[in-house]
Amino acid sequence: MLWSIGAFIVALGLVVTFHEFGHFWVARRCGVKVLTFSIGFGKPLFKWLGKDGTQYQIAAVPLGGYVRMLDHEIDPTKDAEVQQSFRSKSLGQRAAVVVAGPVANFIFAIAALWLMLMIGVPSVKPIVGAVEENSVAQRAGLPVGSEILSVDGHRVYDWQDINLRLVARMGDAQTRVEAADSAGSRNEYVLDLTEWQFDPETQSTIGSLGIQVFQPEALTELAWIAEGSPAAVAGLRQRDKITKFNGTPVTNWEQIRAFIAERPNEQITLTLEREGREMDVAVRLGAENGRGLLGVAPAFEQYPEAYRFSLQYGPIGAFVGGVERTWQLMGLSVSMIKKLIVGDMGVNNLSGPIGIAQGAGTHASYGLVYFLSFLALISVSLGILNLLPIPMLDGGHLLFYFIEWVRGRPVPERVQELGFRIGLMLLVMLMMVAVFNDINRLLP
Repeated sequence: MLWSIGAFIVALGLVVTFHEFGHFWVARRCGVKVLTFSIGFGKPLFKWLGKDGTQYQIAAVPLGGYVRMLDHEIDPTKDAEVQQSFRSKSLGQRAAVVVAGPVANFIFAIAALWLMLMIGVPSVKPIVGAVEENSVAQRAGLPVGSEILSVDGHRVYDWQDINLRLVARMGDAQTRVEAADSAGSRNEYVLDLTEWQFDPETQSTIGSLGIQVFQPEALTELAWIAEGSPAAVAGLRQRDKITKFNGTPVTNWEQIRAFIAERPNEQITLTLEREGREMDVAVRLGAENGRGLLGVAPAFEQYPEAYRFSLQYGPIGAFVGGVERTWQLMGLSVSMIKKLIVGDMGVNNLSGPIGIAQGAGTHASYGLVYFLSFLALISVSLGILNLLPIPMLDGGHLLFYFIEWVRGRPVPERVQELGFRIGLMLLVMLMMVAVFNDINRLLP
């Protein structure tokens, strides 16, 4: 939990800082006096006055930030400073200051992905390990052992690429997948999505289509023991090899998994091979969703080298890749928002601070390159979200400026104030739904 909270604060802090710096930088270039540059809301924990007259601060609530600019109609202002007021600037300058925040998020995403691709991302080829019976993938005829090459005409290199492409198709009628079989023959397969049932709380996008990712064969040797699990209580250790289950010899992990699943809360005897000697261990199994639970994970055979590769580019190639991936994430974010509005996707897909914190912690634990990928996703999402034409967001301000440009005069203050109140209500409602979803996912 502490790791996730720390990763969340770092991720949001970086993304928000770049967003607010975009507003700050363009405001200063337009001659606007910035009074406060704050990362976070509420009581300042640290603050200092810069030589430029701006108060810089880090506040207690790390869920956003703001740049407060001089407004001569609200703040005490000397006559000589009126021209430095944000409200005194031209419509184009004000719009530039507002749009600079989301643009900074997109630039930050490009930079994060550029660095990620420069370092190199350890990846595996998207080989189909198995196809479930009566699934979308089976009805399309997708063969086991084939390598997926493209989705809807877009080249894909790994499962992450495929996942992003498939998420974008949620709510659509079909998607087209090109794959090469083990003999190298390339064919296109049409996946009918009209009956696609995807529960983001319990399934992966790929798994919900009936596609199982290829992985080496599981061994009967234990690679991981869950803390506090029945296996840990019984004294099982990593590298123990299970040879018998209640006296019945076992030769593969699937046998062990099936035996455990059929015996919730039962007392069993495992025969183990440990450091060259055989021993029997009594274990009281647990239960989860009506199935037996041991709390272990097996070791696997070594992944075939032919399936491994590092997605890595030079400076120029990485920059091009960063731009392309950022554009893809922008399109995905817009598509998801559109599908939420028209009802093609349910609001149960929304995630709030808890979900973001979990994602941050998970990606950070995988390593720097994966955390950079997560930063890019969050940064793009924040940029797109802020461009929505909702008062209180940057897009709401841009909407008022557009109306001002059409009318030839500003939107009345009372109308703007009403819009801000409505916008605040909408944002609070969305946040409540997102937090409810987060809590619901945590519950058993």
